[in-house]
Amino acid sequence: MTAEVTGHKDLPRTDDLPALPYRFAVPLRKVAAPYFRRKYDLTIHHEDRFPLTGPLLMAPNHLSLLDAPLLGALAPRMLHQLGKIEVFGGLQGRFLHLIGQIPVDRSSYDTLAVRKSIQVLRDGRVLNIYPEGTRGPGDFSRIKVGLAYLAMVTGAPILPVALMGTRLPGGDVEGYPPAGSRIDVVYGEPFAVERVPFPRRHSDVQAVTGHIGDVLRAHVKAAVEETGHPLPGWRDPKDPDD
Repeated sequence: MTAEVTGHKDLPRTDDLPALPYRFAVPLRKVAAPYFRRKYDLTIHHEDRFPLTGPLLMAPNHLSLLDAPLLGALAPRMLHQLGKIEVFGGLQGRFLHLIGQIPVDRSSYDTLAVRKSIQVLRDGRVLNIYPEGTRGPGDFSRIKVGLAYLAMVTGAPILPVALMGTRLPGGDVEGYPPAGSRIDVVYGEPFAVERVPFPRRHSDVQAVTGHIGDVLRAHVKAAVEETGHPLPGWRDPKDPDD
């Protein structure tokens, strides 16, 4: 799938931003990928659906702290990822900047984070954004408008991703699953929404968000059915109540 991506001088402008670093992430991925494959019972489904060229908005569900490093290591292409600004302090923050990650202040509308995200896509790279905004049940029951906005600005296709097993039932969202845990990563079919020139009405962004949410929810449901690997807290409605 080829996307029509807007230039750096289109609104919001990104031609005044310095390029995000990323080259250190390439050798790091070569070390991290085999580590995760050894540590977990890992299965990647439909990796052939992952576009190998061009801009891409990767949209996974969000279960635990493992999600970002796991996808960063195992995705077929290097990812720029959005992360909460609180983890970008000290040495850890310097490291995250060095591998091309983008801090975002979730307490306000972070204009700089939005522009950096658009810059990544206009440069033909991959941006990983968690539509749910935070770790939770991972069912896409609620998603934020950021994904729709970025897709409408750039025309970049969206790749649904379903993660199962990065948090065990009853597990802590701040923790990691134990070694040997089964983990499934299921890639969906990329899809695009119509690119909309400036200005973009909030009602239009909300409408596109609703459509994207429907696609993501359908994907994660299909992934659970395909793998037989439920999300944390999932219960078969046919089971009797406790």
